[in-house]
Amino acid sequence: MKSRIYLFALVLWAFGLQAQNINIQGTVSEASSGLPLPGVSISVDGKATTASDLDGNYTLNNLSDGQVVQFTYVGFTTFSLTATRSGTFDIKMKEEVNTLEDVVVIGYGEKKRKDVTGAVSVISAKTIEDLSPFKTEQALQGTVAGVTVTQQSGAPGAGLDIRIRGVGTNGNAAPLAIIDGYQGDLSLLNPSDIESITVLKDAQAAIYGTIGANGVILITTKKGRKNTQTTFSVNTYTGFQETTRKLPLLNATEYALLLNESYANGGQPVPFPNVSNLGSGTDWQDQVFDVSPIRNTDFSFRGGSDKISYMFSASDFYQEGIVGSEKSDFKRNTARLQLDADLTSKLKFSTNVIYTFIDRDSFNENGLGSVLFNAVNADPTLSVFDTNGNFALIPSTPGYGIEVINPVQQLDNTFNDYKIKKLNGSFGLDYTVTSNLILTGRVGFNTSNSRGKNFNKQVNYGGKVFDITRSSVNQNAIEDNDYTFDFFGSYTFKVLDNHSFTTTLGSTIYKAYGSGLFATGFDVPNNSWEFADIALAIGTSPDGGRDVGSYAYDERRLSYFGRLEYNYKDKYLVSMVMRRDASTRFGSDNRVAVFPSITAGWKISEEKFFPQNKIVNFLKMRVSYGELGNDAIGSNLASGSLSGEATYVINGNLVNGRAIGVLPNPTVSWEEARKFDFGLDAEAFNSKLKLTADYFIDTRADLLIGGIPVSGITGIYAPGSGAPTVNAGSVRNSGIEFATSYNSSSDKNFKFNFGYNVAFIKNEVLEVANQTGFLETGSFGVGQPFISRMQAGQPLGAFFGYQTDGIFQNQAEVDAHPSQLALGAEAAPGDLRYKDINGDGVINLNDRTFLGDPIPDVTMGFNVGFNYKNFDFSANAYASIGHDMVRNYERALANMNRLDYVLDRWTGEGTSNTVPRVTTGASGNNVFSDYFVEDASFLRIQAIQLGYSLSPKVVEYLGFSKFRIYGAVNNIYTFTKYKGFDPAASSGAPVGGGIDNGFYPAPRTFMLGLNLNF
Repeated sequence: MKSRIYLFALVLWAFGLQAQNINIQGTVSEASSGLPLPGVSISVDGKATTASDLDGNYTLNNLSDGQVVQFTYVGFTTFSLTATRSGTFDIKMKEEVNTLEDVVVIGYGEKKRKDVTGAVSVISAKTIEDLSPFKTEQALQGTVAGVTVTQQSGAPGAGLDIRIRGVGTNGNAAPLAIIDGYQGDLSLLNPSDIESITVLKDAQAAIYGTIGANGVILITTKKGRKNTQTTFSVNTYTGFQETTRKLPLLNATEYALLLNESYANGGQPVPFPNVSNLGSGTDWQDQVFDVSPIRNTDFSFRGGSDKISYMFSASDFYQEGIVGSEKSDFKRNTARLQLDADLTSKLKFSTNVIYTFIDRDSFNENGLGSVLFNAVNADPTLSVFDTNGNFALIPSTPGYGIEVINPVQQLDNTFNDYKIKKLNGSFGLDYTVTSNLILTGRVGFNTSNSRGKNFNKQVNYGGKVFDITRSSVNQNAIEDNDYTFDFFGSYTFKVLDNHSFTTTLGSTIYKAYGSGLFATGFDVPNNSWEFADIALAIGTSPDGGRDVGSYAYDERRLSYFGRLEYNYKDKYLVSMVMRRDASTRFGSDNRVAVFPSITAGWKISEEKFFPQNKIVNFLKMRVSYGELGNDAIGSNLASGSLSGEATYVINGNLVNGRAIGVLPNPTVSWEEARKFDFGLDAEAFNSKLKLTADYFIDTRADLLIGGIPVSGITGIYAPGSGAPTVNAGSVRNSGIEFATSYNSSSDKNFKFNFGYNVAFIKNEVLEVANQTGFLETGSFGVGQPFISRMQAGQPLGAFFGYQTDGIFQNQAEVDAHPSQLALGAEAAPGDLRYKDINGDGVINLNDRTFLGDPIPDVTMGFNVGFNYKNFDFSANAYASIGHDMVRNYERALANMNRLDYVLDRWTGEGTSNTVPRVTTGASGNNVFSDYFVEDASFLRIQAIQLGYSLSPKVVEYLGFSKFRIYGAVNNIYTFTKYKGFDPAASSGAPVGGGIDNGFYPAPRTFMLGLNLNF
């Protein structure tokens, strides 16, 4: 019996011994990319034990059955493994969905997202990857509530305009861009280099003082990782582009019939007695639109040791235009080097240097005489070439005018080139004095050199205004430089246990300087682009004037700033900022400005009374108020220059000379923005659902207004002179923003996410204190008054013209209506009827009124994505509602082509009450009225992308850590009633920006791409 007991005890001991000797090993890597993760903390039953090595490998010996092993790494979800047997266990760690939002860059520092007290939005690298933007600014389209991005043109390399919470100024409304701490240029960045984009929309931006009034965009670029072996990445795509829209123009037969009717109504012989053989004729849009290529390749490598991390990237991007092909192309090359090094245990060095080369060709894209303007208006019965194979000329008779020319010939005769080389970046040192005191010194710089050349070929278009009788070449060389030196310190301390403080004090020195040189040479040898050079073109201008010009500038700013952040029990948060700026842009009487702000937050969910449940797990209330400035007010407003012209009597002779130009204003000052914001942040369902809501009021005061009345004895009416500019305007933007996002990963094979944001904005001009009470600009047609105004009580840039009231159906209606003779001719049946706004019985300039505006009332964005096994899908859309555009791409001449809406014209009583008759006779139908103002609201499906990643086993066999292929379509479709090419386009001007002269449409792009990591 005893022997059996001993045997049983021996077996139990053997099993127990085996249970005490579980040995496991394996590799820790990223689940998404397959890259090894070094330095992953590994704990057993909550006690730190070891970490993965440089290759992500780990080994654990002598574990007991049932012990829990945890793998933790910053930015990744903790992975738990229960020890039950020995063996190899490869750990795939997943990135936390909200990692990028855990820490937010706020300017001269960082803060946990839940502790932010201002209105801040963050765009991740994943969002940028899903959108596949060609330019960084496009990543903001529809992704951030209250931020609108409009494209000045769909041409490759064309500028984009960003507006944060509406348009608050009649001047420069662009937000400040900060790249890794220095003032930079978004348009020059390679989007693949960006880790995150942070948008500061309210008083949180007050730390930037006199340059933060339009909002601040903070760019954080990608970096290397310490204790990581070198990894390589290649991303490439290729594709083609096409126009998203062609205007529905009349074909040759429809055109001829309409023209016959027009001439007959004007009492003239019809120009096309026989239209049976005309057919469709020439589609001039088909002649200028192309299917054009686009391609991009990015290459990078990064890694690091225990003291150094590094990253290098390079890119090559090329895009041809859908109009003009190589006459409208864009090439961008970038190279970036990022380095972080621990020089000592307390001193750290960092640098980020970016080189950019851009080569862009372009042509006349917008306005009277542009290529698309000509393509829309050209006679479809004419051919591109004549019988001799030469370009056909469009006649110069009164019906055709002297502006419209053969657009294909125009492209063929377009020659220009623009190149810019830019080097920018920063160098910084961080010194840890103590664990809670860090000093930072940083130098940021931008230096660029650009060269431009434009050749005007001697050409005859048949008596048009664009005829060139002498060839010429224009060349320029421009150098721009700026640097920023920041020195600041951050000190964190506690008082008792519940009171936490962080103070930041610092100073910034900024200097911008540069010069430009311009020259023109006439009589280019052989009338050829090949010989277009100043050295060869020895002719001078016909009037004997100077063929050269130059400029130089030097501007500086000295700033001091401080921020105090207070946190009580991690519930109550307060941040106070004060900044003092001194700028050479301002007048001598107002050179120094002080900008204060305060923001506060209350984490309601941390209170004891807040219900503890699994539904709402975080709730915070925010409020902020601050004063910020805008120093983008133009140069030399406070000082005079000899830029005017005058005639002097010297020794009894009249001599032409110089005189004072625009009168200076020594008291000119910065624009001031007073920003108020009240917001709520919430998270629910274990932070899978996030909600943000804000109400804001942004009042901009001291806007710069010209045309202030002064005595004519000062010479303001002389050539080159003018009235001074003063701070005398005010604009207010107010509205509500809402944003929500949801991320779900409950199923290991399926992940789902969506996001939605919407902003309601009301824009109103409060004051224009000049002689007339308004500013106006914006041309329409030929010889008509300006149509866009800045006037109190109206949105900025509101359209101003005549209001229609249907169409006269018979002569009795004409006789009963006030006379419209002042508009160019007496009205007749079939003409537009205009309202007598002031009731004086006559329709004239005094009856103009406001007809709409180019500022949207509502903007919104939507994105959705999912991952299923090895497949991933994403889609993005955005919308703009309530903005208007002016249709100004139709030339009001008899023989111009028309859009097909004219087929619904008035042809007799009761036939139409919206489209007037056609006639070659005089009428008032072409004066600016709401007939030319259209609702340009739209919904655009911006991007769709479908990708497939090879399984880890296959990828490993091929020698890669990631292998993903994808297909994408950008700018897929736009739902709109607007008749023009692109309802989302704008010239960017705050006043006059909504006038469509034939905007070059943004292309639809089809791409096939590949992502490789190894």
